[in-house]
Amino acid sequence: MTKQEKLEALRADTSVHYNCCQSVLIPFCRECGISEETAYRLGSQFGGGMKMGSVCGAVTGALMVLGMTGAGEERAKQFKDAFRAENGALDCAKLLALGREKGMQRKEHCDEMIRNALEQLLHEHNA
Repeated sequence: MTKQEKLEALRADTSVHYNCCQSVLIPFCRECGISEETAYRLGSQFGGGMKMGSVCGAVTGALMVLGMTGAGEERAKQFKDAFRAENGALDCAKLLALGREKGMQRKEHCDEMIRNALEQLLHEHNA
């Protein structure tokens, strides 16, 4: 199963809620040297911008992956800059507001943020 397929399976699973952070982190658990269960637990408090509208969980999950795979500060900055440039913000509350302005439902919008973060990480690992 590819990372994109894993992401889609997680987001389609209605029996368990995988937040944005978990949805980015779990497909990379092998590269991070952790189990899916550990990735699930690690990311559990980072959805919804740490449950207070702060930094988007997809961004937080991607930064966890970058840190666990040995990326340095410059790569993390590049990721954040690219994500902000493409999506308009890093904070969950602002991103959700931008999504509402486009007429997007919350899940649809969050799925887009997660896919964007995953694509950037895949580009990094394939570069």
